[in-house]
Amino acid sequence: MKLLSEKELYELVNELSLKHFHKLFNDRIRYNNRLRTTGGRYVPSKRVIELNPKYSMEMREKEVIGIIKHELCHYHLHIEGKGYKHGDRDFKNLLKITGSPRHCQPLPSTLRQNKHIYICNNCSRIYKRTRRIDVNKYRCGKCKGKLVVKRTS
Repeated sequence: MKLLSEKELYELVNELSLKHFHKLFNDRIRYNNRLRTTGGRYVPSKRVIELNPKYSMEMREKEVIGIIKHELCHYHLHIEGKGYKHGDRDFKNLLKITGSPRHCQPLPSTLRQNKHIYICNNCSRIYKRTRRIDVNKYRCGKCKGKLVVKRTS
């Protein structure tokens, strides 16, 4: 999915709000480049929904719509004076009713890559590691066999 302009984003959010919540969205929505580990957030003090632009660029439209619906659950419950936090029963019920996801998928660009692969000489157990280890210092945890480097990128 491509990055939407503020106007297009507002129209999409308003459309989703009317379709799933039967209420208008009257406040602001914007992209926040500082968000790293989350798809979006609702700021109750400012009544603003902030979205992570990386999700719009890297994920499918379905995932982005799920994030927007999740944030709209926070928004509408806050406006109504009900429990809008993740642990509140009202919030969990509204997530179920609207079919909104509880969590978003991790970004493909942030998934850990296993750069180093080690194999035990005795039992052939495979160890995948991000960091390099000293094969003279460490042994297999299963059979205490010697480790051999299979691949290092």
